[in-house]
Amino acid sequence: MHHDTILVELGAVILALGLLGALSLRFSISPIPLYLVAGLAFGVGGILPLTTSTEFISAGAKIGVILLLFTLGLEYTAPELVGTLRSSAPAGLVDLVLNAAPGVAAALILDWGVAAAVALGGITYVTSSGITAKVLGDLGWLGNRETPVVLSLLVFEDLMMALYLPILTALLAGVGLLGGTATLAIAAATVSFVLLVALRFGTIVERFVASDSDEVLLLKVLGLTLLVAGVAEVLQVSAAVGAFLVGIALSGPLAHTARQLLMPLRDLFAAVFFVFFGLQTDPRKLPPVLGVAALLVVCGMLSKLATGWIAAARAGVAVPGRIRAGAALLPRGEFNIVIAGLAVAAGTNAKLGPLAAAYVLMLAVLGPLMARAAEPLARLYVRGRTRRGGGAPDAAAG
Repeated sequence: MHHDTILVELGAVILALGLLGALSLRFSISPIPLYLVAGLAFGVGGILPLTTSTEFISAGAKIGVILLLFTLGLEYTAPELVGTLRSSAPAGLVDLVLNAAPGVAAALILDWGVAAAVALGGITYVTSSGITAKVLGDLGWLGNRETPVVLSLLVFEDLMMALYLPILTALLAGVGLLGGTATLAIAAATVSFVLLVALRFGTIVERFVASDSDEVLLLKVLGLTLLVAGVAEVLQVSAAVGAFLVGIALSGPLAHTARQLLMPLRDLFAAVFFVFFGLQTDPRKLPPVLGVAALLVVCGMLSKLATGWIAAARAGVAVPGRIRAGAALLPRGEFNIVIAGLAVAAGTNAKLGPLAAAYVLMLAVLGPLMARAAEPLARLYVRGRTRRGGGAPDAAAG
């Protein structure tokens, strides 16, 4: 009976995801909240719980996280990361403090414990690189002066995740101060080693992976990524960080080809990952946390707008560009769900999963909508300055 229905369930789930993706394109919104809703519908407490395909979806979800982070790593080279870390550190630290604080404070006020506070701080901190990149492209902001500022903040957040995830994993495992210090040391050593390989021996890695055959290249890249991610997980560094660092090690035309080959797989398994998170969340547990989630959403929007404003102002960008920078940083998505998934799997407070789902759902929808509203607001600001005789400089600089 199991074998008779697993293909039916998988086919129905994937077809449903395709229809939801088409719906998101129709209304120009991120498909992430729709995938989460699908997971809620098919999970425990939903309208049609799955019975036979959950094991496959669980494995697919892990692959989805790995491929999300790997393709994100392909966007950067090791020298770019090092340079970005140096130049964006002040604004990045402002981003960290302003946006992690609401989550940490909420968990401590609710008496959820230190581990839950660190997890919720990470959930409120990280911007969705995937949604933000799509927003920048869709709205034609890639050539704007504030865009490098936004991208540098995203890179800084990714680097912070490389250090944060091992710390969170240690806290969730309850290994204590000594064990946590050892885990962080291993994580730092691993990250440093991979960055060193990428900086000094990146060409060797590329020659090992390179192939004239797309099939061979796909198998090599996917195999290497999964292998390094698995080793990283054994070392308690996080499989996601391991995959991210493999992406960084590849650059140039090879990275472009690898991205093209893996994008369909990434999109498939990433959608499965978001569904899987929804499957783990009982929709009946959402109403009790909606108030806290809404409050965190308001705080998160204000803190990200402030972050974008401050970072763009430091770069000499005028007010319209500062508004756009803040709006581009609003969406939350993949990394936030990754963090919540780790916390839920470790058995932290039962309300953390539903709270994270509600938080991401709201900001995954509101973020792109606010970004679309930012451009008209910026134009109104420029027109107002022009009428008062002071708009030309802002219009040019923004």
